[in-house]
Amino acid sequence: MAHEWRRGDYLISTDRARLDWDVIHGYISRESYWGKGRSMERVRRSVENSLPFGIYKGERLVGFGRVVTDYATFAWIADVFVLEEFRGKGLSKWLMEVMLAHPELQGFRRWVLATKDAHGLYHQFGFTELLHAERWMERHDPQTEEKPDYWYREPNTTEEN
Repeated sequence: MAHEWRRGDYLISTDRARLDWDVIHGYISRESYWGKGRSMERVRRSVENSLPFGIYKGERLVGFGRVVTDYATFAWIADVFVLEEFRGKGLSKWLMEVMLAHPELQGFRRWVLATKDAHGLYHQFGFTELLHAERWMERHDPQTEEKPDYWYREPNTTEEN
């Protein structure tokens, strides 16, 4: 069931039928620092396996984010963006408020996200650096189609990116 929230001229909706795939793919694959090169098929698959939140002005999609979750214990916020011409209107803050208050996303042990440059936004919503970063591990596939500009290290180095 889709949920909707209104504020002034804007609407946030979880209705998948409203999503503008060209806008979402265009931003993530060409403008974001985290998803450069992501194919349309991979964007669609990632959104179809998440709870999507579109921000609309009229019928136009002007922002987006998604939550990857098991709906019981854990949520990962991903692919958050607001198109440049719509920034500075509080839309990203409103999106975070809506995501965190969504009725199906309550009572989780942990919410996580990764960001290169929006720490200030996420701190406002209680996000902090990992308390026990030493417990977290990752496995990155260097053969992936995505080439985010912040993710890679030169081989045989220990420098953190």
